[in-house]
Amino acid sequence: MGKEIERKFLIDQQKWDNLNKPEGKLFRQGYLLADKAKTIRVRATETKGFLTIKGQTIGATRLEYEYEIPVTEATELLDNFAVSELSKTRYEIKFNGKLWEVDVFSGDNEGLIVAEIELESEEETFDLPDWASTEVTEEAKYYNSNLTVKPFKDWV
Repeated sequence: MGKEIERKFLIDQQKWDNLNKPEGKLFRQGYLLADKAKTIRVRATETKGFLTIKGQTIGATRLEYEYEIPVTEATELLDNFAVSELSKTRYEIKFNGKLWEVDVFSGDNEGLIVAEIELESEEETFDLPDWASTEVTEEAKYYNSNLTVKPFKDWV
């Protein structure tokens, strides 16, 4: 059974702006199904597509199954079946032996930057980069599926 153990953190904008970063990848991401118990997500980059099924998050853990699909099919699924969608640029940054995925959101979520780290267990320790600040792992409003229906621009 596939499991994802992930923790999320907000980013210090000034430190992020000053960080030497690799080139980011643009993601178009939409949901065929999004409720509290499960999501079915389609993601397209310039060259790849993915279909991902995720279960309900409990703590920092949830079931996850991800399959690579042709990018043309991912785009067709997004265009014809997604009930909600967002765009973001993802940066992959290694820090003290761990991979951090930093998502810089665009569109209705412009201004929001969230870093994620995947772990082997919820008890696993790791070093927090100085550009990562407040942990938001258990705050549902930061789930990508929720950002598609209640975007960052509407939080004020």
